[in-house]
Amino acid sequence: MRSQASVLHLDLDAFFAAVEQRDKPSLRGKPVVVGGVGNRGVVSTASYEARVYGVRSAMSTREARSRCPHAAFLTGRFHAYRATSQAVMDLLRSCSPLVEPLSLDEAFVDLERADGLDDLSVDGVTAYAEDLRSRVREVTGGLTASVGVASSKFLAKVASDLDKPDGLVVVPPGTELDLLLPMKVSVIPGVGPATVERLRSVGVRTVGDLHGLSEDELVRLLGKAHGAGLHLLARAEDDRAVEPERETKSVSVEGTYEHDLTDRVLMASLLRRQAEDVARRLRASGLSGRTVTIKVRRYDFTTVSRSTTLSSPTDDGALVARLAVALLEDLDTTGGVRLLGVGVSGLADWVQDELFTDGEPGSEDPTEPADASAPTGTEALVEESGARARTGWAPGMDVVHAEHGPGWVWGSGRGVVTVRFETAETAPGPVRTFAVDDPALSRPPALT
Repeated sequence: MRSQASVLHLDLDAFFAAVEQRDKPSLRGKPVVVGGVGNRGVVSTASYEARVYGVRSAMSTREARSRCPHAAFLTGRFHAYRATSQAVMDLLRSCSPLVEPLSLDEAFVDLERADGLDDLSVDGVTAYAEDLRSRVREVTGGLTASVGVASSKFLAKVASDLDKPDGLVVVPPGTELDLLLPMKVSVIPGVGPATVERLRSVGVRTVGDLHGLSEDELVRLLGKAHGAGLHLLARAEDDRAVEPERETKSVSVEGTYEHDLTDRVLMASLLRRQAEDVARRLRASGLSGRTVTIKVRRYDFTTVSRSTTLSSPTDDGALVARLAVALLEDLDTTGGVRLLGVGVSGLADWVQDELFTDGEPGSEDPTEPADASAPTGTEALVEESGARARTGWAPGMDVVHAEHGPGWVWGSGRGVVTVRFETAETAPGPVRTFAVDDPALSRPPALT
C-alpha cells in the first residue's frame, strides 16, 4: 500500500447499454438491456433505467423480460464497444504510461507517472481525476465514468463502486480501514457466494469480522492461498503494481442455446467450431496454451467442466478440437445441454512445432446455422439470438437502407424486419418495416 492516493480505477458506467443509448437517440433515458435476446439468453449489461426494475448482469433474459417488459432488448455490437473502449484507453495512456486494462470498460492508471500531475495530495489527484472524467465524456461522445483513487488497486476499485454512476471517490491515505471494515465481506475480490456462506458459518459478515480472524484461522477455513490473500486484503494490504502488459490468463468461447442440445454429434460439431475459434484468437495474439477445458451447463443449470493438459503449448485448432470432443465423451449429457464452451489456459508466447500433427482436422457441420454458437469469454455474456439465426437480422444491429440511410434493427420475424432510422448525430428517427430479403437493406460495408 502506498503512502499517497496514486492508483486510479476508472469504470465506464453501464458500458454496453450506454453505447447503445448514445448511438440510438430514441433509447436515451429509457431502459436498455444488452445480451442474448432469446429465451436462453443472459443479460450482459443493463442501463440504469433498467436496473430500477431489478435487471442486472448475468440474469437470464427471461427473468429480465418479466421484470422490465418495456425495455429494449438488444444483441451486442462489439465493433462499437471496441472502438469506444480504444478511445478511452488511448486517452488513459496519454495521461500515464502505466495503464492496466481489465476489460473493455475498466482500467487502472498509475498516477505516480501521470503527465502534468505534480501534486499527489488528495486535492491534487481529485482535480486531476475530475478533469480526466470530463475528457472521457468528450472522447466517447457523452459516456460517463465512475472513478476511484486510493493507495492500492484494491481500494481504488472499491472506491469506484461507491458513487455510481458518474461519481468520483478519493480515499485519503490513512483512512482505508475506516472505509473498508464496515463493508460486507463480499466487497473483497474472490469472495463469491460460496466463500460468503463459508465465512457466514463462522460468524463473518463484514470485513471487520474478517479482520478479527488470524491468518491461521483463515487458512484452515479457506485454504492456504485464498486464506492468506483475504487476510491481507482485510487489512487493506495490497502492494500490486499497475501492470501495463497484463497477462492474458485464458482464451475461451462459449454458446448458450435456445433449445436444449441432446444430439452428441451436434455437440461435438459445436465444440470443434468453438475450438477453431479459440485457436484463431490464440494465433492472432501470438499465444498458445497447454490446458484445454470444456464447460457444460446441463438442462437443470448444473455446470461442470473437464480439463486436460498437454506437455507443450499449442495453437492448433484441430488438436484443441480433438481434445475438447474427447473430454465431452466422459460427460453425461442425458436430459440436454444449455451451454457449451471451450477454453485454453496455461498460456505462453511460443508454440512447440511438429507436435501432434496427426490430429484430425477441425470441422464444421454445414447443416448447422452460422450463428449457432456465440463467443463470450472476456467480451460479454452475449448469446446470438434465435431471431438472427432465423432471419439474419438481430435487434440492435446496424443496417443501411439504400433510400432511408443508416439505422438499426428494431425487431424481426414472420418474414419482415423493422428498422428505426437514426444515428448518434440525429434526432429520434422514423420506423419502417421491410421484407427480410429486401435488396435495399444491408449491413454497413465495414461490418459485413
